[in-house]
Amino acid sequence: MSGNQPRMRTRRTASRTCTALSMDIERVLGVSARQTIRARFRFDPQSPWIVSVSFRVEGGPQVLWRIGRDLLQQGLYSMSGLGDVRIWPSHPEERETARLQLTSGDMAALFELPVAPLATWLEHTYEVVPAGHDLAGLDWVHGVDLLRSAEAHSN
Repeated sequence: MSGNQPRMRTRRTASRTCTALSMDIERVLGVSARQTIRARFRFDPQSPWIVSVSFRVEGGPQVLWRIGRDLLQQGLYSMSGLGDVRIWPSHPEERETARLQLTSGDMAALFELPVAPLATWLEHTYEVVPAGHDLAGLDWVHGVDLLRSAEAHSN
């Protein structure tokens, strides 16, 4: 998401909050090579269609990705995503781990995630903002004004 693009505001007021989920995941470097990464999943009821995930190697920089909440949920149980973000169960019959592939330009990273804590945390996000209600609190008037403003500046 570009930092130069205006963001649409929402009128949603969350009576419930969703805490972040921090857990160790593994970056798959090769057949027998792995690296432990600390991942923090955050959900903001003001932007319920997105889960922000920060990845940090001990002593290294932090990398932030924004992943669609529905894409993440579906990928725990079946292949999900196209392009830059893909997620699928590692062993569909066991459902213990899922693979997350992130691609940017000519670089890619493959991670293995434990399904149980992530699935439980995602269920809580859907309690805070149910599926299908993601756009319910969107300020459409402000959104249309932003589009008109952008169009006027491009002409």
